[in-house]
Amino acid sequence: MFQVRAIKSPQDYAAAMARVEALWDADESTPEAEELDVVSALIEAYEDRYFPTELVSPVDAIRFCMDQQGLTNRDLVPLIGSPNRVSEVLNGKRTLTLPMIRALHATLKIPADLLIAESRGGVPAEDTAVDWSRFPVAQLAARGWIKKVKNLKDHAEEIMRGMIAAAGGFEAAALSLRKKNDGSRRNAKMDGYALHAWCLHVLAKGRSKELAKRYKRGSVTPTLLTEVVHLSARSDGPRAAQAHLAEHGIALVIARHLSRTNLDGAVMMAPEGHPVIGMTLRHDRLDNFWFCLLHELAHIGRHLGSDSSAVFVDDLDLATNDDDTKEIEADEWAREVSIPNKAWIRHPVANSQTIHNVCALANELGISPTIVAGRVRRASGNYNRLSGMVGNGEVRNQFAEWN
Repeated sequence: MFQVRAIKSPQDYAAAMARVEALWDADESTPEAEELDVVSALIEAYEDRYFPTELVSPVDAIRFCMDQQGLTNRDLVPLIGSPNRVSEVLNGKRTLTLPMIRALHATLKIPADLLIAESRGGVPAEDTAVDWSRFPVAQLAARGWIKKVKNLKDHAEEIMRGMIAAAGGFEAAALSLRKKNDGSRRNAKMDGYALHAWCLHVLAKGRSKELAKRYKRGSVTPTLLTEVVHLSARSDGPRAAQAHLAEHGIALVIARHLSRTNLDGAVMMAPEGHPVIGMTLRHDRLDNFWFCLLHELAHIGRHLGSDSSAVFVDDLDLATNDDDTKEIEADEWAREVSIPNKAWIRHPVANSQTIHNVCALANELGISPTIVAGRVRRASGNYNRLSGMVGNGEVRNQFAEWN
């Protein structure tokens, strides 16, 4: 039985927290409600003493607890993962995941509020102040991405902080809110707030997907891209590609673009360490789907390995600039994997873009004719050519999640 008394140890604190949970729904003006008030006050006094308010981050809370309990980095390995991961967390290079938060709270008795402070609040001091009212909460509610409540705009900050937490913390997608980052192929008129909301939604969905295997850095090679593009020959190719990537620890999320984003796809890294590809399917064509998917996979294979904090955002209607090295490299991988340049040059389709030649090259390479037709259109700059061969209206109906 719980005895109401001063809290002097982590064990006392844990018992008091458990008692609060048991009393939480007590009716007012009952002995249980009075006990709840007393125990809550004792908890608050303990937290004020051992977890002072000047602790401004989860890392500070962890380090303070380590000092108090005489712990070393090695003691955190069972709670956080590996020695390298412990080091990354303590140096602020890795955001705490929910399993880490639960383990730290349960074992070290660090208040959960302190551990999730970064996810809740979130906005780093060096970033420009966020105008919460600019997030498209009405559109998010219409999509069913957030709960519909009265006076949505009045609750914009609360709503968006909830999305930030679900995505794994502000830093998980902070780059998408900034005006410029190295991984951008974005329209100058793109609304940064709408883009950020979309990225948060995609990250949250990507974190919740069941992946057959743990992602292994360096596993995205031209060989994997070739496996993926060969799935285009199947009638259910896009869905098959999603499943195939899950087997390699990569989440593919389909989420309709928001107004003023002009977005085809993006790729980012979830806090748990696996890549998340987001695709909007704003162009409901098979040729666009396959090129976009291969382009984002190329970003993972060529660029995310050296910078796991990067966010690549792509409006593929835009031409690449000469100084967009990473975008050029991703385009090159996507083109070469889908239709090797040697095969293109020697095949009659390079000079005579007939339906017969398009299908012949597709059969030779084991890919969908839509990909060859798309290549013909891009190479010629004539997007009226072969319009009946690019798979119009054949992608969205494969994904129930597109809305």
